[in-house]
Amino acid sequence: MNTKRDILQVEDLTKTYGRGANRTEALKGISFRVLEGEFLGIMGASGSGKTTLLNCIAAMLKPASGKILLRGQDISGFRGDRLAAYRGRSIGYLFQEFELLDNLTARENITLPLALRGVTAGQAERELQTVAALLDIAQILDQFPSQMSGGQKQRAAAARALISDPDLLLADEPTGALDSRNSRVLLDRLAEVNRVRNKTIVMVTHDAGAASYCSRILFIQDGQLFHELRRNVLSEPREAFYERIVTVIAQLGGGSAHVL
Repeated sequence: MNTKRDILQVEDLTKTYGRGANRTEALKGISFRVLEGEFLGIMGASGSGKTTLLNCIAAMLKPASGKILLRGQDISGFRGDRLAAYRGRSIGYLFQEFELLDNLTARENITLPLALRGVTAGQAERELQTVAALLDIAQILDQFPSQMSGGQKQRAAAARALISDPDLLLADEPTGALDSRNSRVLLDRLAEVNRVRNKTIVMVTHDAGAASYCSRILFIQDGQLFHELRRNVLSEPREAFYERIVTVIAQLGGGSAHVL
């Protein structure tokens, strides 16, 4: 019996840029739900609306209409301290280009969200050691970003996004700046975080290999949902899921929505 509950609901979401002849509809009434503990991938061509969607969920952009509910709470009504708490504690955001502060060590970068909340040094260190072990970066905590490889930087950035134990980890093309080996290391670690800590992850990616780590994928085309793929994690090898993803990518030339 599946007892998992919805953690995120996106209802008829729209987003437009510009006006008049320059008006662009980035999102056209997208609706979907995310289960607690799910690893959801969002795929689509450049300009399809996938990053706009992620940034609306992160409350970095305000949609034109529709609702985004986290644990039943409509985030459009959040203001001031409540909005800041949502951005700082309810979600963690993993950027493509790391976004680490060059003058801080990995330890200082990772614990910065806790320092801003006034968490004690002892508690911050305990949380740091937990996420550092999960992401295999204990050996680089005293290094500055200039001393780290790209893969180490991204895992440090992932630790920073996770250290506040957010409800959602949002990842925008997290492997886009990494080579294939470091991409696999990062994705293996994120999959472990999802499995061991039941962390809900929503990841935007254009890479079928990265997407194959997910349990479900939404394909977006021209601001609308086009396809949905589900993986039976217990019985379907990741390699087989990858082949199904590639097939859908090849079909992204038109047609109505399907569930494959």
